[in-house]
Amino acid sequence: MADSTFDIVSKVDKMEAENAVNQARKEVEQRYDFKNVGASVEWSGEKILLKAATDERVKAVLEVVESKFIKRGITLRSLDTGEPYPSGKEFRIEIELKNGIDSENAKKVSKIIRDEAPKSVKSQIQGDELRVSSKSRDDLQATMALLKGKDLDVALQFVNFR
Repeated sequence: MADSTFDIVSKVDKMEAENAVNQARKEVEQRYDFKNVGASVEWSGEKILLKAATDERVKAVLEVVESKFIKRGITLRSLDTGEPYPSGKEFRIEIELKNGIDSENAKKVSKIIRDEAPKSVKSQIQGDELRVSSKSRDDLQATMALLKGKDLDVALQFVNFR
């Protein structure tokens, strides 16, 4: 019998992210405490740009955006949030969406699988994802449960379970 496998990936659903940004933009435009402070939310390719007149206001805009992402089911681990920085008369925060597992986190996940998962489970890094294989489907499901319980820097999804 062939080995059973699954892939570990880290991807953000673009449509859900776009919907979260649009909801945040509408809320920022309508809320009274954001009037006359130049608060805005802009989506540009892979980055989200937050603007406001003061440091505190731009952090408040960030909280609105984060709450919309959480409501849409996107974990905050998949966002790479920068620090507020002044730009002319306004403050800005750039948020980048993380897609793919970088090599450092892939090595951490692989080490966890090697050390703590059942011995029949093997993992290999393939670009920005991991392929996990074993003869036993139960061992693969135990590995999934193990990884879900770990506090990692990256949001993991399990796909292609065969």
